[in-house]
Amino acid sequence: MEVDRFAHELESLVPEQALEAVLAASQSAHRCLTSSFQAEDMVVAHILRKRIPDVPVLFLDTGYHFPQTYEYRDRMIRQWSLNLVNLLPAQTVAEQEAAFGMLYRSEPTRCCQLRKVEPLMRALEPFDLWFTGLRREQSPTRKNLKKIELHRLPTGKTLWKVSLLADWTWEQVTQYVNANGIPSLPQYEEGYLSIGCEPCTALPADSDNPRSGRWGGTKLECGIHTFSTRAET
Repeated sequence: MEVDRFAHELESLVPEQALEAVLAASQSAHRCLTSSFQAEDMVVAHILRKRIPDVPVLFLDTGYHFPQTYEYRDRMIRQWSLNLVNLLPAQTVAEQEAAFGMLYRSEPTRCCQLRKVEPLMRALEPFDLWFTGLRREQSPTRKNLKKIELHRLPTGKTLWKVSLLADWTWEQVTQYVNANGIPSLPQYEEGYLSIGCEPCTALPADSDNPRSGRWGGTKLECGIHTFSTRAET
């Protein structure tokens, strides 16, 4: 698969068509979806489960999520019979805080590395296709996102990273959610636009940048989408 050519072909396709093209090009691939259970991830899960009902749904259980996030996750797992894979860090919250203190305050990047990046990089090893809910509009750091990219993990393993909604706007996401009766995280009703760990999530400071409420405005990415690198094809 020549990634740049294929990415160009996918660009004009709606998500369902792009999914069919990706599956046709990688019929024996092991597939997974990473999900924080935000709206975009639920749209992708809704599309995927029609074709791959048992697709593993990888959730980074940092121990710091909002209680509402855990309740919503568990409810949607039951309602949709999702194949949840709960990814845990090497240390519990109590163990990490005893060893290092409140890293989310003092060293948020290190906290994300320990509780998100390292568990995910390990969990992705068996997979060939990695579906995400990423969109270009979400952040300046994602403006060049392609619908399919070849990524290399820290071990050297490569896999295809597929973002079916790369070109979607937030309005398109909400239209799909409403049209298909998909329940949403309750934090959206409180004005949150990007929802992660509770200590590092606030209302957005910039309405044009949904992720501006994350990490007190000190950074825009936790690292799970920047630690793996695009591989040359």
